Order: sequence, then C-alpha cells, then structure tokens
Amino acid sequence: MIQRIQTLYLLVSLILVGILVWLDLGEIVAGDQLYLFNMKGIVAQSDGSVVYNGLPLTILMVMVLLLQLLVIFSYKKRILQMRAATLNLLLMLGIVGLAWFFVHNGVQTLGEGVYQFKLPMAFPVVAAILNYLAIRAIARDEALVRSIDRIR
Repeated sequence: MIQRIQTLYLLVSLILVGILVWLDLGEIVAGDQLYLFNMKGIVAQSDGSVVYNGLPLTILMVMVLLLQLLVIFSYKKRILQMRAATLNLLLMLGIVGLAWFFVHNGVQTLGEGVYQFKLPMAFPVVAAILNYLAIRAIARDEALVRSIDRIR
C-alpha cells in the first residue's frame, strides 16, 4: 500500500488539507479592525468573536478529509479509488470556491474593506493537483493489471 507512489501523493494531499484546520486562510481589514479568516469563519482579531460563521466550510473540509482516508485505504478496489479521488478533487476545488465566497460576502457584510489570502489558501489547489497525479498513477496500475490478466 504505502510503497505505491499514488499512496504518497494521497497522503501528502491529506496532510495539506488537514493542516488547514489550524491555519488562517486570509485577512480582512475593514475600517480600523483586522479580521482573520479560518475554519471557524471570519473572526475579529481583537476580541475573538465570530463575525461570519464558517460551518459550511468546516463541513466540506471534514468531508474531504474522510473521503481522502477512504481513497487511501481502498487500494484493493482501484476503480472505486479513482472515482472517489475524482470526487475528492472536485471537493478540494470547492473548498477554494467556498472560501472565496465567504471572504467576498464577509467583506460586504463588514462594509468597505480589503481582503488578502495567505499562503495556506493554495494548499487545497496543491492537494487537488496531487490527487490528479494519484488518479493517473491508479489508472496506470489498473491498465497494467488488465494487460496481465489478458495474457493469462
């Protein structure tokens, strides 16, 4: 299982998405107040109060993490593994879209403001690329197994 390159891709992807739980994804400056955007939502830095709840983003993140674990441990069923990895790739890109939606609406809720994404916002995109590479490697394994079965 772990000796296959796609498992390493999937494991690194799982770690990248899992790290997002603890990191800030962006900052919003509205007026003279600084707000942080993370998995809780948009949080005021001064007192820690949640201004815009991020529960849908957290639910999507948990779905991605659980599906990634399913993909890693379904190595005996390559077709299922490829389909689940493809779905997970789309969900990872959904994290980026939902995060942009939250920040954009949060800025409108807070009034005039400027937002800036931080480096961890690129982690779901990198994880999606790693998932794509894993899908290609799984497809190569499946083609190899089918060609060997054809010879017998």
